[in-house]
Amino acid sequence: MTNSYELAFQAADELRVRSGVDSYDLAIVLGSGWKEGAGALGDPVADVPSATLRGFVAPTVEGHSGVIYTVRAGGKTIALVSGRVHLYEGNTAAQVAHPVRTVIAAGARTVILTNAAGGLDPSVAPGSVVTISDHINLTATSPLEGPPPPPSLGSRFVDLSDLYSRRLLERVREVAPTLSEGVYAGFRGPHYETPAEIRMVGSWGASLVGMSTVLEAIAARHMGAEVLGLSLVTNYAAGVTDAPLNHLEVLEAGQSAAGTLGQLLATVVSAL
Repeated sequence: MTNSYELAFQAADELRVRSGVDSYDLAIVLGSGWKEGAGALGDPVADVPSATLRGFVAPTVEGHSGVIYTVRAGGKTIALVSGRVHLYEGNTAAQVAHPVRTVIAAGARTVILTNAAGGLDPSVAPGSVVTISDHINLTATSPLEGPPPPPSLGSRFVDLSDLYSRRLLERVREVAPTLSEGVYAGFRGPHYETPAEIRMVGSWGASLVGMSTVLEAIAARHMGAEVLGLSLVTNYAAGVTDAPLNHLEVLEAGQSAAGTLGQLLATVVSAL
């Protein structure tokens, strides 16, 4: 049976053929609300439906269309991964990490993981972008479970002390000094967190919560890529205010912030 690493390298070969790109410099995974902003990077030179590539599963969440776009911006060839999949859709950790593994296998040595997140800090208003300095994985799984990786990728016991690259965070601070930093707590979902759970992770140092990113980040770091995480705060987390939570609010916040997100992505890509 083909393992997850072999699938990723096979899918990378298919992606290169269908996109006409020999190698990517950078990959950006587009979370909820980020796709509209990514248009600021330029028109795609190729688009490949991800479900046509080996090992990919189709997303089922509104706002996630399964396509890998190729754009050229800031002197770089970029893979825009639109159509993130999640554990709560019934996928395995390996399936969640497969798109990131594929674009890294296709050459990308830097991966920007974007997401929509609930905010715990009342001073960081919805519509703000926060850089991720670290994460807490509360999904009870890992993309490194299962068969061992090939020797070329090293041990599965990967060091995550610099998971969200300090070098990349410093570059972002230089070009976007007004962005705050936060620790992202990744839950399994799909239900939103309870106020008690929010108080718990807040006491651990988290200021952002969501249902993605953590498994992709682990898989990317294991494959030797540098990782930058960007969260769009779309709502306050449960218990921070009395407002109810809903997914439509997440999508609307992303649409409202599209112009700001696009400008930010263009600035960050040029700086990396």
